[in-house]
Amino acid sequence: MKKIVSTIVLLVCLLQLHAQDTTYISLEKLLQQVETNYPAILQYQQNIQSWQAKAQGAKSWMPPTFSTGIMNFPYNLSMVKEKNDPMNWAGISFSIEQMIPNQTKLNAKRDYINSLAEVEKSKSDWTKNELRREAKILYYNRFVNQQKQKSLSESEEVLNLLLTTAEAKFSSNQSQLQTIYKAKARLAELKNMQYMLSGLIAESNIGLNILMVRDVNTPFEIDTLIQPRNYSLATTDTANITNRSDITALTKYIQSMKLEQKVMKVGVRPDFGVRAEHMQMLGMPSQWSIMGMMTIPIVPWSSKMYSSEVKSMGFQIQSMELEKQTMQLMATKMFTEKLTMLRYENGQYQNYSQQIIPAYENNMQANLLAFKQNTGDLFVLLDAWEMLLMKKLEMYDRLFNILKLEAEYEYETEIK
Repeated sequence: MKKIVSTIVLLVCLLQLHAQDTTYISLEKLLQQVETNYPAILQYQQNIQSWQAKAQGAKSWMPPTFSTGIMNFPYNLSMVKEKNDPMNWAGISFSIEQMIPNQTKLNAKRDYINSLAEVEKSKSDWTKNELRREAKILYYNRFVNQQKQKSLSESEEVLNLLLTTAEAKFSSNQSQLQTIYKAKARLAELKNMQYMLSGLIAESNIGLNILMVRDVNTPFEIDTLIQPRNYSLATTDTANITNRSDITALTKYIQSMKLEQKVMKVGVRPDFGVRAEHMQMLGMPSQWSIMGMMTIPIVPWSSKMYSSEVKSMGFQIQSMELEKQTMQLMATKMFTEKLTMLRYENGQYQNYSQQIIPAYENNMQANLLAFKQNTGDLFVLLDAWEMLLMKKLEMYDRLFNILKLEAEYEYETEIK
């Protein structure tokens, strides 16, 4: 008795441990983990912080320059000792110089760097959108294959029952041996189909665990009540397609290029500086000087560089505007295609679930009844069973196509 109790306790502990290892993850929770943990998203966050940190120092001045050295020393060093010799101009110079940058230039540079951070934010949003699509398709793939496995298990139970009945009837010459062998072959084929589906489910699990940045063999359960969202009833309004993150990123990149062009334009403005110098003379009174400085970028050999850069950036901006128009056209095309395909796939799925499957189920039930009453043939019954199973699997293929198209529609319209 004690051994039995100990065995039961051990089994309960093992079941509890297995339950702890196998957790349920909804699609929403999975997407949240992907957006939080995936390295590509974290990389964008670091890039954004990098540009923001750089923008904070964009208006900083260059540090002052301090210099010192000897000046006007004669080769005849004995002259240095002559204090009252008018030819003794030797001395030691100390100077400090500070450049004062043009504030317009600094503001333009700061705005340009801040715009690069905004571009990274839009790129990050689009990468999240791409990861959401990939995660949804893997999640739906596992869901549909699990539903197929369930149908196979139910069909296997029915086939085992038919096989048992046929073997019992064979002893009384009420069934044929070749049909029994055919049923056994179908039973073996079901096991192969189960193996295939298990492989596809395992492949989906690996992909999902990778996206969640977890061990690839981590087990988890998924939602088993997924239903299509009926996007086929949505309108083909493409007004919001311009707000998609990839197009927004390109728009912000164009704005960034315009700000860079502004940096080039204000580059012709002068910078200023001041230089203070003290000369400690050895043979005459000490001297000092203060000088102001100004750059002159408007000279031909300098201004030509700025004007050519501005002109080049103008052509690049026009090129990017045309690329943006192309992206909008392609996005509209893909959005409309997915919506149109969804309508036809939904029609097929509804036909399978409401017409085709019920008809084959009735056919199966009629043949099963005839077989039980010894008026039907097992060969015909096996065909009815096989057709019903194949049509159920085809219906699940239609369901996966719908869910996949919905994921791609949400990707094209960036629905979270």
